[in-house]
Amino acid sequence: MVGTIAIVAIVYAIIDCLKKAGTAIPAAYTRIANIDEKTSNSQTSSTEVAINIPQDFPIIAHAQDEFATMERFLSNIARERPIRFGPEQLEILTGNYSTLLGSGGFGLVYKGKFANGVEVAVKVLKVSNKETEEQFKAEVSTIGRTYHINLVRLYGFCFHPEKRALVYEYLENGPLNKFLFPSSQSTRNIELDKLQQIAIGTARGIAYLHKECRQRIIHYDIKPENVLLDKDLNPKVADFGLAKLCSREKSQIEMTHFRGTMGYAAPEMSRPYPVTHKCDVYSFGIVLFEIVGRRRHFDTSDNESARHWLPKWTWDMFKNNELAIMLSLWGITEKDREKAERMLMVALWCVQYSPDDRPQMRTVVKMLEGDMDIHPPPSPFEHLASKPNLSLHNDDAEDSDSSSSWKSNSTRAGVSNSKPVRQTWEIERAS
Repeated sequence: MVGTIAIVAIVYAIIDCLKKAGTAIPAAYTRIANIDEKTSNSQTSSTEVAINIPQDFPIIAHAQDEFATMERFLSNIARERPIRFGPEQLEILTGNYSTLLGSGGFGLVYKGKFANGVEVAVKVLKVSNKETEEQFKAEVSTIGRTYHINLVRLYGFCFHPEKRALVYEYLENGPLNKFLFPSSQSTRNIELDKLQQIAIGTARGIAYLHKECRQRIIHYDIKPENVLLDKDLNPKVADFGLAKLCSREKSQIEMTHFRGTMGYAAPEMSRPYPVTHKCDVYSFGIVLFEIVGRRRHFDTSDNESARHWLPKWTWDMFKNNELAIMLSLWGITEKDREKAERMLMVALWCVQYSPDDRPQMRTVVKMLEGDMDIHPPPSPFEHLASKPNLSLHNDDAEDSDSSSSWKSNSTRAGVSNSKPVRQTWEIERAS
């Protein structure tokens, strides 16, 4: 017993000597204080406790504060398993950035290829820009954690002081707008049957974001430029730079600034109202008009001003039972007339002014597929001459999957004059 006590005393004496001599004990082995020590010394202790935890991503030394913050974000997202590439790897993938696919305010997109032959699109973002950093985080945190046949796949990213990039699957036929609004006669013409399938696939992708993800994702920027087509013309929703995660318990999001593209953005996006996922439904409705008409939603090239704004022109023709005349002007034949009319009816429901009156995207899919009857929609434009009512509530259960029709009854809030028609219309038709 005496011998044991002596040994313990010698060990403590050696440790005490090492401390006094300034010989550091390796950080990974620094003793963690017990509960009593933490209680008594928590305010004054200067002891640093290092715990070795394997990093999914390497931490870059000498990072600035915002860079370190982003690194923490990327470490949190690591469980979603997007691949982290280095700048040198991107140079190899892209052949030293030899094939430019496109450009925009975000930066440049290059074509690349993995060693196994899989082609990719590498979006190189502008560096040292807060907006770019927000876009980067939005894309990685949303599309990085999803997988659906109608959503573009994010393979990985590069986050480096000199390079910020996102690596996506490559889609051979590019954006939908190239086919809807061709700049040359060489662009392939798509039959209405295929356009309908493109619309259904796009709707399925958005419905997945709204209902099937662990957290609801609101895209905020649905438009033809953000619907990409593969070699078989299958659609995939892309560009999640404005997207936002939303818990299912929180049905409304306060907007701090405008998001989206004017003309496609829902009316509530430019007003001081809370926003729900129904803003994506509105944007999809505008895209539906453009798919059927194969023209922009607002086009002043037509000599008749009544035809300039496609949604309003469609409503006027529907109200007067003249949709057939409008469809013939677009070159839609009798065999495709029923499909086209169904798509336009769905579009009119999607662009209802009040978010509560718009269907859920899963309902939109059923209507487009013909699995649900569509009742005549009310006017989406009553608010042009009256004070709008944008009441919002959690309507997740409003359109049950068991329902066979949309919508047997719709109530519209009426009210007194607010703004001149021209002023409100100008805001919504802006493109």
